Amino acid sequence: MKNNMNEQLVQLLREKNMTVTTVESLTAGLISATIVDVAGASDVLKEAYVTYCDEAKHKLAGVSEETLRRYTAVSEQTAREMAEGGAQAAEADVAISATGLAGPDGGTPDCPVGTVYIGCAAAGRTEVRELHLSGERREIREAAVQEAIALACRMVEKM
Repeated sequence: MKNNMNEQLVQLLREKNMTVTTVESLTAGLISATIVDVAGASDVLKEAYVTYCDEAKHKLAGVSEETLRRYTAVSEQTAREMAEGGAQAAEADVAISATGLAGPDGGTPDCPVGTVYIGCAAAGRTEVRELHLSGERREIREAAVQEAIALACRMVEKM
């Protein structure tokens, strides 16, 4: 996947002597794989969690069962807890999260396919963005990766 933002993120993290972890659901490791495409990523990527099911979100990233029950896995609250919990679990400076529906099935009128939440926790702040992406399953996942890495770049630049 071509993405200059991944190079920028690795460079920023290296310059600031910071580490990153990922907690991924619909992207299933594509964010960490995109980061690892950059030479030198081993200096900054600490851990990567694929939390495709709710149990994994709870077990690996500490997403509360109450959050999953009340708001579902595809929610701002879950993306926030994924990022914050991933940073804590990995003892990383920055954590990137992604959860959503890539389709082609699984959508509802309230939460259609293409609904994605990306999050980034860094320096005691967490930002979450709601996205409404379109395209085939792979296109949705790739767009989510690009948006998540861009969010992390913006947050790390401000630090």
